[in-house]
Amino acid sequence: MENSATGEAAAASEPTMEKILYSAELRHEKGKCTLTINDHLHGNVEVYVVPKSAVQKLPFYLAMVRSKLA
Repeated sequence: MENSATGEAAAASEPTMEKILYSAELRHEKGKCTLTINDHLHGNVEVYVVPKSAVQKLPFYLAMVRSKLA
């Protein structure tokens, strides 16, 4: 996928058949963090209680993923 202004403009004018494959939500409620992963391809939902220490490391892991995609 292009990340240039012209690439985005061209993509915006073309009809797309975009489909969400996976999605994730991290929620904090009553002192507990819960990660919900939706596999939209197979209709599966997984829910995990995530330790606060793992949540604090999340920005580091996301930066690692971003660096691999760039």
